[in-house]
Amino acid sequence: MMTSRNKLLSILLLSGLAVPAFAGIALADQVGREQDIVNLRLGQRIRVDDGTCPAGQVKEVSGAKMSSAGVVRTRKCVPRLGAKTK
Repeated sequence: MMTSRNKLLSILLLSGLAVPAFAGIALADQVGREQDIVNLRLGQRIRVDDGTCPAGQVKEVSGAKMSSAGVVRTRKCVPRLGAKTK
């Protein structure tokens, strides 16, 4: 039987392992050119910082639907979150 201390340690250990995994996913969701996007999955959203959108916005490419040729991409300008990095 687990004590409350063992439960707390288990939760802390699992959350400590999950945070770096999610951080890596979040960092990988922005590229500099749309050509750098390979294997876009259905529902996946990737921000493209290529300067094609107005100031304060960035292009978001998402996998919208499936076709016989693969995933159909949609593009739209969305507000930029945070400072622009180079």
